[in-house]
Amino acid sequence: MQRIVVLAGGIGGARFLRGLMSAVPDADITVIGNTGDDIHLFGLKVCPDLDTVMYTLGGGIHEEQGWGRAGETFAVKEELAAYGVGPEWFGLGDRDFATHIVRTQMLAAGYPLSAVTEALCARWRPGVRLLPMSDDRVETHVMIDDPEGGPGARKAVHFQEYWVRMRASVDAHAIVPVGAEQAKPAPGVLEAIAAADVILFPPSNPVVSVGTILGVPGVREAVADAAAPVIGLSPIVGGAPVRGMADKVLAAVGVESTAAAVARHYGSGLLDGWLVDSVDADAVAEVEEAGIPCRAVPLMMTDVDATAAMAREALALAEEVRA
Repeated sequence: MQRIVVLAGGIGGARFLRGLMSAVPDADITVIGNTGDDIHLFGLKVCPDLDTVMYTLGGGIHEEQGWGRAGETFAVKEELAAYGVGPEWFGLGDRDFATHIVRTQMLAAGYPLSAVTEALCARWRPGVRLLPMSDDRVETHVMIDDPEGGPGARKAVHFQEYWVRMRASVDAHAIVPVGAEQAKPAPGVLEAIAAADVILFPPSNPVVSVGTILGVPGVREAVADAAAPVIGLSPIVGGAPVRGMADKVLAAVGVESTAAAVARHYGSGLLDGWLVDSVDADAVAEVEEAGIPCRAVPLMMTDVDATAAMAREALALAEEVRA
């Protein structure tokens, strides 16, 4: 049985995983999920990326949005707003609240996030082993201009505020993973990487999703040292993010929004292969000049079949570089 490890963010990672599972239904898949997007709201611990993977693979996701629950209602949110309690910009639905209540209660009882995630997955049965990158609290913050602080003043806001409330409408000057330096990989993370036959970077955000996971001390080193081929799929197609506003956070770390630039950002010390979209075929030579084998294939996740084809191309490239 092929052992595959995937470093995944939220919507893009979850949709890629669905295609991967379709492509290789008998594989043993471990997902290392980003927890840098986690936030405390209304006294509850919310883990957006873990939940998106869990709901998507467990059949409970709102398909059109790619996040949140299907058949959702918002009575609790409306009642909180009636009391003047916010934030109103983060759309927690009634079904979703239940997940966060259970998680928060278990954490308060002393269970680590990895054990809580396993317990939540017992209901959803996503078909993969879902591990948070760390049991320790890591929160991604974004440095932006502070117009109220005078010329040149800056302030930090939580990534969710920057991404959801502000829609990345202002420039990001720096991405700060608060707590990452003190964090440790969750139980099973390093072991899964060491035992993998293939390691995949899906078309998730290379800075605040895959990059945050790699920022947990020991994870980047484990991936670089792994015997398994490491294959990435570009989240940039035709010079623009496939979804979201990845160009904003790439700019914050000095990386152009091109498929080749993201490959160089990860580096040949980490990647053993890189897939770009067919429209970026001209980038293949540039990526290979950086020491990374590269192929151009269709990379738009229009449906499960198209995504499964992407996954098969990634696994084929892994076999090629392994040989």
